[in-house]
Amino acid sequence: MIAAETFKGKSVAVFGLGGSGLAAAHALHAGGARILCADDKPERVVAARDAGLATGDLHAADFAGFDALLLAPGVPLTHPEPHWTVARAKAAGIEIIGDIEVFDRERRARLPGLKLVAITGTNGKSTTTALLTHLLTAMGIAVEMGGNIGRPALDLDPAATLAVLEVSSFQIDLAPTLSPDIGVLLNVTFDHVDRHGTFEAYRSIKERLVEGSAVAVLGHLSQEVNAYARRVQRADAYGFAVDRFTATDTAPRGGDFHTAQVLRGVDYVGGVVAHSRLESREFADAPRLRDVHAGWQLTVVQPGGDRAIGAIPDVASLRGDHNAENVAAALTVLLALGHDPADAVPHLASYPGLPHRMEEVGREGEVIFVNDSKATNADSSKTALKALANIYWIAGGKAKSDGLTTLDTAQYDIRHAYLIGEAAARFESELAGAVPVTQCGTLDKALEAAARDAAAAGGGVVLLSPACASYDQFRSFEDRGDVFRTLVSQRLEAADG
Repeated sequence: MIAAETFKGKSVAVFGLGGSGLAAAHALHAGGARILCADDKPERVVAARDAGLATGDLHAADFAGFDALLLAPGVPLTHPEPHWTVARAKAAGIEIIGDIEVFDRERRARLPGLKLVAITGTNGKSTTTALLTHLLTAMGIAVEMGGNIGRPALDLDPAATLAVLEVSSFQIDLAPTLSPDIGVLLNVTFDHVDRHGTFEAYRSIKERLVEGSAVAVLGHLSQEVNAYARRVQRADAYGFAVDRFTATDTAPRGGDFHTAQVLRGVDYVGGVVAHSRLESREFADAPRLRDVHAGWQLTVVQPGGDRAIGAIPDVASLRGDHNAENVAAALTVLLALGHDPADAVPHLASYPGLPHRMEEVGREGEVIFVNDSKATNADSSKTALKALANIYWIAGGKAKSDGLTTLDTAQYDIRHAYLIGEAAARFESELAGAVPVTQCGTLDKALEAAARDAAAAGGGVVLLSPACASYDQFRSFEDRGDVFRTLVSQRLEAADG
């Protein structure tokens, strides 16, 4: 744990005693702050009190006596309306911060040897964070991982020399002075308007991460990030990209082309590009050669010239175009850290993948069950839908504001959709005429129907990729994925029995 000594002697109100909020309360207490903790859930308050933390009724507290309000990231700061503690704090003129802000202040003030890589984006940030940590560890480089994935930031080892944090827009909004050594902005697409009011506000919060960073790593294929890079033209920015050729594109076979052209329009320090390796194949339905995608080649782009460093291995944990972007991002961060990305390429094959992200959890004959519970918006579900075929799709939950409107189902091999949760009726309307739909209500019924239909058709992929938040029926996307995994296990055990 990192003791928050920069708050020694200060009085801090803490609201929200989940994982990161509780860790922050312990760090503040250990650092000598006077704290008063509260939560809407009585059991969390009892657990904090039993752990030796001061708890009480913040409704009755005089906020003018506090120096700061520490808010858990799940508590609304601005929308749909500010939490009552936020209104009280603003009226008292005290700062409102989160655990990432406390961590970074402590790091800058007392832990000068701790370098910070902070990663954000609408999609891919968990995989990129975990993949980068895996590669660093495999290369023998000590690293701590946390933030919005794994351990809360303030639970990391204060003796560490490198921390890689996944940071959400909620956390950035509560970190006004966040200044990472390397800030990574993967992509920005429509999301979380219910919490930030407008897409413009959401985008500006994401951009704040790299605006405060010493070095920026930017995703070139994201329209919004590319626009930011062109507008700002930072002299210290690295870029990464994926170059996807199709059969109608013109390129030398094998993908031998000038990769630097992909990172055009911005004077990047350097970067990594994953580009489609093409092979010429003859097809029975049309006996002629046709260029087809045959994997991803990796190239380092720097002012001195391009350098091929190998290929992305054909492993389940790195399946799909989106993972090519994640690999390019992680390798570009290594480049920005001063390491040779070529040294990391051999370790890509051993990356185990993330739970709840295109995670194969079982097989029943020719039916494959895939847990993609982490797909909490339509753009995230696109990646799984694009990477798989013969799909029996379980979707629904608490819908984001854009629902499925950004999803062109004609692009994917969806045989049937099984809808659950609050979004079921809305999703049925949005999918009308495009995909056969069954209203199932709950996950167990959806799994049963999807598995039955896939087996009757001779096989397929039963894919849980909800394109929704989980809070209508589950505690979290992890809980939702765990329930799916358990249901599949029970089904397979019953079949074996």
